Amino acid sequence: MRKPLVIAAVTALCVPALFIPTAAAAAGDLSLPAPTGQYAVGRATFSLTDRARTDPWVPEAGPRQLMVTMFYPAVRGTGSQAPYMDVAEAAALVDHYEIRAQLPPEKLAGARTWSRTNARPLPGKRPLVLLSPGYTVSRYSLTALAEDLASRGYVTAAVDHAFESVAAKFPGGVLPCAACGLPNKIGHAPIALNRGTDLSFVLNELRNHPLIDQHHIAAVGHSMGGGGAATVMRADSRVDAGVNMDGPMLPPDPVNRPFLLFGGPELHDPGHAKDTSWDTVWPRMSGWKRWLHAPDADHMSFTDLNLLVQQAGIDPPTPLDPARGISLTRTYVAAFVDQHLRGIPQRVLNGPTAEFPEIKFHNLR
Repeated sequence: MRKPLVIAAVTALCVPALFIPTAAAAAGDLSLPAPTGQYAVGRATFSLTDRARTDPWVPEAGPRQLMVTMFYPAVRGTGSQAPYMDVAEAAALVDHYEIRAQLPPEKLAGARTWSRTNARPLPGKRPLVLLSPGYTVSRYSLTALAEDLASRGYVTAAVDHAFESVAAKFPGGVLPCAACGLPNKIGHAPIALNRGTDLSFVLNELRNHPLIDQHHIAAVGHSMGGGGAATVMRADSRVDAGVNMDGPMLPPDPVNRPFLLFGGPELHDPGHAKDTSWDTVWPRMSGWKRWLHAPDADHMSFTDLNLLVQQAGIDPPTPLDPARGISLTRTYVAAFVDQHLRGIPQRVLNGPTAEFPEIKFHNLR
């Protein structure tokens, strides 16, 4: 039986959701939506090793390893077209979820992106947005968001955390998801705390990067990555603002700088939440805060994956159109970082709007 394609970052909390093959698979190529900003986008990928820490999940592997893909405003026409992901990564993902027949790895790996490898960067320093993905999936699941932010003038650094994805290729190859069962064994808090440590290390490594304005930094994450965004903000004063997209707020310690909670009904339905950590932490957050709710979304609506599997002829289990889900994610995350990293007030953050009726404001103050 084909496995549910859900992110296991909050395994104990998630409602399993199936992607069901349609009668006829889509014949066309896969493609992410074009970015909405004015700049062309470059992409560069590199590995980082934190030699001060042994990997917490697989100590015999040695020092903690991270993979980073950086997206940045680039000179138009330079560089070469970037694939969505490596074929080996795509093969690991589709085999894990047993959807190779509907979505061959070469097709997923070759999905149309809008970034170019090793494109020449535009001059100047830019605000930085760290991106952390959900458990079991890789940083590539946030490519549409990363490309859009870069097209708007940000540098984004999407991070893969070793042994926490079924489809992340490191210098030694695609690593197994050795930590995938940990949420049910040790809880979410230790994992989120380690994510925060990982993200702080990335900041240390990028502190002298010529493209990055170190005085304007946000952390954005999906699922367990959202928990990581919260924990790095608590621990690292360099991070000015954060976004948690449908992930746990564990440990439930307050975040006292600007923070956005952006969730769907599976886990964070106001008044009926399976994950009660948002309700616990909300009254203790003393900084600027918003809690956005998308009632028609599912856990994957904040990523690329619903759209890509739909294009492959697999029905995502949500009434929210996948392309619209990406558009909403881009709109509200960009508005948040524009307001809190660039100081540009954003009307869409003040309350419900006619343009985006899918978004409800919970506990608006």
